[in-house]
Amino acid sequence: MSNWYEPILFICALITFVGGVSSLIMSLFPQPAGMNPLQNKIEYGFFGVSGLVLMIVFIYALCVA
Repeated sequence: MSNWYEPILFICALITFVGGVSSLIMSLFPQPAGMNPLQNKIEYGFFGVSGLVLMIVFIYALCVA
């Protein structure tokens, strides 16, 4: 029971992976007509890449721990 932080790190890595990949996929979909399409693509792309970077940080923390 001393390794309680490993499942927490794994769950955080999984959540950030799902959030990052889903944001990248959403950036590829066409946007509704009333919205600025380039701004939405940039925002979704940024959140997708930052989610994947956070996943890499969590996996590194899991490997080092």
